[in-house]
Amino acid sequence: MNSTLQAIFNALSHRLEQFIDWIGRSVSWLVLVMVLVTFLVVLLRYIFDTGWVALQESISYFHSLVFLLGAAYTLKHNAHVRVDIFYDRLSDNAKAWVDLLGHLFILMPVMFFILWVSWPYVADSWRVNESSREAGGLPGVFLLKSLILLMAGLLMLQGLALILQSFLKITSTSRPSGNTDEVAR
Repeated sequence: MNSTLQAIFNALSHRLEQFIDWIGRSVSWLVLVMVLVTFLVVLLRYIFDTGWVALQESISYFHSLVFLLGAAYTLKHNAHVRVDIFYDRLSDNAKAWVDLLGHLFILMPVMFFILWVSWPYVADSWRVNESSREAGGLPGVFLLKSLILLMAGLLMLQGLALILQSFLKITSTSRPSGNTDEVAR
């Protein structure tokens, strides 16, 4: 492969992963916020015998943000559940092929499907400015539903980075190394 193209692929993959890493680290702080809000809800309910629906609903919003926006970060760090019975025994080149084909033919089509199926659902929510069905609940349910599309887009970006990395690994290991005319000593 051309070294310029290789450098471009490497730089693009690196930048995509930096972006995903930034989002994942930023969203991870919401776990602390979610714990604190949950503590506050429990405190208000059992000590002061009061509570707010909006505060309780905010826990679901934080939970959704963490899981939907953190999915790409989890993929970046290879922390998703997978069956490694055969994968662990493969060579690095074979693993790169499995990753390339898996991301191209499983991850990307599933994310396209999620985008395609979710688009009308999210668009309808935006059209009516959907808000909580509970009195005193949070407005902006349409924003919460938009996270589905954002999750699919972020997973596609991380998938692209992983596809580029697999492609680079395959092309760098498939060409012979060193001069083949030299006799091994």
